[in-house]
Amino acid sequence: MPAQYPLSPQFMLLSNITQFSPMLYLTGFPGLETIEHWIFIPFFLMYLVAISGNCFILIIIKTNHRLHTPMYYLLSFLAFTDLGLSVSTLPTTMGIFWFKSRDIYFSACQIQMFCIHSFSFMESSVLLIMSFDRCLAICHPLRYSVIITSQRVVRAGLAVIFRGPVALVPLVVLLKTFPYCGPRVLSHSFCLHQEVIHLACTDTSFNNLYGLAVVAFTMMLDLVLIALSYGVILRTVARLASQEEQLRAFQTCTSHLCAVLIFFVPMVGLSLVHRFGKHVPLAVHLLMANVYLFVPPMLNPIIYSIKTKEIRHVISKLLGLKKVSAESWG
Repeated sequence: MPAQYPLSPQFMLLSNITQFSPMLYLTGFPGLETIEHWIFIPFFLMYLVAISGNCFILIIIKTNHRLHTPMYYLLSFLAFTDLGLSVSTLPTTMGIFWFKSRDIYFSACQIQMFCIHSFSFMESSVLLIMSFDRCLAICHPLRYSVIITSQRVVRAGLAVIFRGPVALVPLVVLLKTFPYCGPRVLSHSFCLHQEVIHLACTDTSFNNLYGLAVVAFTMMLDLVLIALSYGVILRTVARLASQEEQLRAFQTCTSHLCAVLIFFVPMVGLSLVHRFGKHVPLAVHLLMANVYLFVPPMLNPIIYSIKTKEIRHVISKLLGLKKVSAESWG
C-alpha cells in the first residue's frame, strides 16, 4: 500500500478522534504525484464530455415532444445514471487535482460510495430494461406499441432502478459499526466499498457475503438476462428472409450493445481483480476502476448521438440554426 505518502497533520489528528468517524486518506494516483498536472487534462476532458454530453441528451429529450417515446425515456434514464456516476466521483477527484485535498471524513466517504455503487446498479438495471425493449421491438414488432407504453416503461424503470440502492443501505451503514486500525489509506481518488472494508480490523464476513449476494442478484443477474435477450434477438434475426433485413434489424441494437460492453466488461474485470487479484500490481487496480467509472458516462452520449437518427437530426437542426444565425450576423 502507498504508506510512503506523507499524511497531513489534520488527517493524523482527526483520524484518531473516534473509531466510528475516522478520517480516510485518498492517494489518487500513487507514484504519479509529479505528473498529476498532466493527468488532470484527460480527466477534465472526460468529465467535460460526460457531464455536458449527458445533460445535452436529457435536454434534447425533454424539449422535443417527438422523442417522448418509451425508447427515449429509457435513454434519458441512462443519461441520468451516467450523469450521477460522473458527479459522484467529481468532488474528490477534482479536489486532489486542484487543491491537493486527499483527506475525507468517513461519513462523506460512505455517501460517496453509496452514490457510486447506486448509480452503477441503476445503470445495470437500465441496460437490462433497454435489452427487453430491443428484444420486443425485433421479436414482436406488431405487439410492441401495445406492450411497451410510456407509463409502463417509467414504472418499470423506477421499480428496477431503486432495487440496487435499497439493497446497498445495510451494506454501507454497517461500515460505521466496524473498528478501523492501521493506516486508513485508500488507493483511489474516490471511495469504493470493496476497498474500505479491507481497512476494518474485525471480522467482515457478513459484509463480504452480503455484498457478493447483492452483486450476484443485481448486476450479474442483469448481465445473464441481457445475454439471454440477445440470444433471442439473434435467433429472430437469423430467421429473417434477406440479409438486408437482418442487418437493418440488428443495427437497431448496436448502440445498446456498445453501451452494454463498455459498462459490463470493465465491471467484471474490476470485480475479478478485487476478488482474486491480491498480487496484481496496484496500477491494474487503478486502471480498471477508472475505466469502469469514467469511460461509460463519457462514451454513451457520443455513441447514442452518432447512432440514433432522431438525435442526429436534432443536432443537425441546431447546427443549421447556428449557421444561419452566424450568416445573418455576418
